[in-house]
Amino acid sequence: MADLTLTGKNPTSLTADALVVGTCSTSDGVAVVADQLPAAVVEQIETLAPRLGVTGALGEVRTLPAGKDVSADVLVLTGLGERDADGTFARESLRSAAGSAVRSLAGSASAVVALPAVDEAELGAVAEGALLGAYAFTSYRGEEAAAKQAPVQRLQLATSFARSGAARAAVSRAEVLAAAVHGTRDLVNTPPNDLFPAAFADAAKAAVKELGVKGVKVTVLDDKQLAAGGYGGLTGVGQGSARGPRLVKVAYAPAKASERVALVGKGITFDTGGISLKPAAGMETMKLDMAGAAAVLHTVLAAARLGLPVAVTGYLCLAENMPGSNAQRPSDVVRIRGGKTVEVLNTDAEGRLVMADGLVSAVEDGHDVVLDIATLTGAQMVALGKRVSGVMGTDAVRDEIKVAADTVGEEFWPMPLPDDLAEGLKSKVADISNVGDRWGGMLTAGLFLRTFVEDTPWAHLDIAGPAFNEKGPFGYTPAGGTGVGVRTMLGFLEGRSGAEG
Repeated sequence: MADLTLTGKNPTSLTADALVVGTCSTSDGVAVVADQLPAAVVEQIETLAPRLGVTGALGEVRTLPAGKDVSADVLVLTGLGERDADGTFARESLRSAAGSAVRSLAGSASAVVALPAVDEAELGAVAEGALLGAYAFTSYRGEEAAAKQAPVQRLQLATSFARSGAARAAVSRAEVLAAAVHGTRDLVNTPPNDLFPAAFADAAKAAVKELGVKGVKVTVLDDKQLAAGGYGGLTGVGQGSARGPRLVKVAYAPAKASERVALVGKGITFDTGGISLKPAAGMETMKLDMAGAAAVLHTVLAAARLGLPVAVTGYLCLAENMPGSNAQRPSDVVRIRGGKTVEVLNTDAEGRLVMADGLVSAVEDGHDVVLDIATLTGAQMVALGKRVSGVMGTDAVRDEIKVAADTVGEEFWPMPLPDDLAEGLKSKVADISNVGDRWGGMLTAGLFLRTFVEDTPWAHLDIAGPAFNEKGPFGYTPAGGTGVGVRTMLGFLEGRSGAEG
């Protein structure tokens, strides 16, 4: 991850590959907005901007020769859109503008970012965006190609708050958050031949060891232990693969924790659909199907790094859904942990089976609230598109997630759980079937999961579309794994612990 420091120096005097300043749309055209930028430089840029077609629109990035009054090699103009009614910019606009600019500088060694921040919280948003934009997955690239795609190595934030303790704290939090998102992206982007259930479990153990924070413990149940323990969802889904399933518990337990929160993540390391085989085009990106488990792992680690006074246990429900000779069949009946039976009508609705085991385990262990996160349904994308995640569950917890998401800048939309749709989950031979009627598939999946949380306050986050960006990068979001959900879950934990995000 890029090294980020604060500086109170005039940004035009700092030597770097690039100087990033903001532009915004106004009724008169375009204005330059930057922290501590000399008036003469501002006037020069505003004079040139209309001739260069600069509009200041959010997401717009233009690179210009820096000129004799700027020590950096190039000047990067990044659009902030329009000001809010109070004359400031929304924090998410600051994140996006910083991320867009830094992402455009891939292959550069250093940059100075001088975006406007009226307080330390806005400065934190700039830091988050810059760090989130400084990402590339190059592990499988040749040396030359990797160097060209490498993110900026050194970032300086020019700000009048450089000596503020609150500013340093905001930057420190941004670093923890960005590391968690980057770690999630790395896992999602890793090819499935290298990231299978046992390898994922090893990665979790290595991450906890590297973390070096007391009070964080990892427990791994292998395929034999899962079968003996009655984890029929994980066992059934994983039995078609030569590489068996795992349930990984990552527990952060600080002294005098105010609450106990469980995070349950879907970790299908590759999803062929099983016997209900997906078409070839539907399988191309199915390494992403463990994004929920990746987000859970790194959210727990981030909570530990921040020292939040809330106990958090992550449940990584890991399996590979393959159509091997021992694969479960449509019409099989599996017994979930705790005894409830499920008729498997579609083996490509496997995520909810492994999640059921994880949810039951979380409820058994006793928590004040349970969150689950999964790339669960194509219906999520039909309803909400590729950038907006769905959230459903206990009304109060669902709404709390929505508030956390809005605060951190992720897009989640609250969805209902209509009881009439539960009729479609009735089975003629088991307690419940794993699929219902065609319509309302995202909601039906949520209703299925609800049956395994009993009376525990709960929310289900469906991130099927937003977890993986198949198109071009935007803002601080790269192509490939996005790390969605980490910031929202961490914001939820901060809210529960009384910490300020």
